[in-house]
Amino acid sequence: MDPKAGRRERKKAATRNHIAEVALRLFAERGYDEVGMRDVAREADVAVTTVFAHFASKEALVFDQDEQHEERLVGAVANRPPGRSLIDALRAEALSAARWFSAPESIAFWTLVENSAALRGYASRMQARHEQALVAAIAADPEAPATATARRALARFALEAYSLARQADDPLAAVEETFDLIQNGFAPR
Repeated sequence: MDPKAGRRERKKAATRNHIAEVALRLFAERGYDEVGMRDVAREADVAVTTVFAHFASKEALVFDQDEQHEERLVGAVANRPPGRSLIDALRAEALSAARWFSAPESIAFWTLVENSAALRGYASRMQARHEQALVAAIAADPEAPATATARRALARFALEAYSLARQADDPLAAVEETFDLIQNGFAPR
């Protein structure tokens, strides 16, 4: 949260975070399919309309960081420092995210997602949205690959590094290996 944000914005963000935390706790305790929006509202001590004012759907309660993740992806490309390559910027962002993947809360989060068809579907649609945003950011970059296919492939492989890292025993090594392949190709060494 921006420290310069006004009181109203801070309260709104705090309410949103509180609702998301309560929802994740309830989903972990009872199972995603067993908890409704009314249950979340009751436990968070807010009106159901307040929950919907902050989250468009039950799935969005779980993926409350969706917009921030997309902003970081696009920002890694658009706001990278001079001299940092496009691939190095995407690698750095993936490494930053991968540091969280070994944490117990991350493991619990992704277990929740994997155990729900609705959440797996939402995650897939979210990944497609992120891919489109990343392709657009890459296309606007001076280092962009020349063809639309190459730009889509770079975005897709960069995003797949996150999935591979989540499933790896060593998430950081998985990101490094994936980006080495992206950067150097698949030729034997």
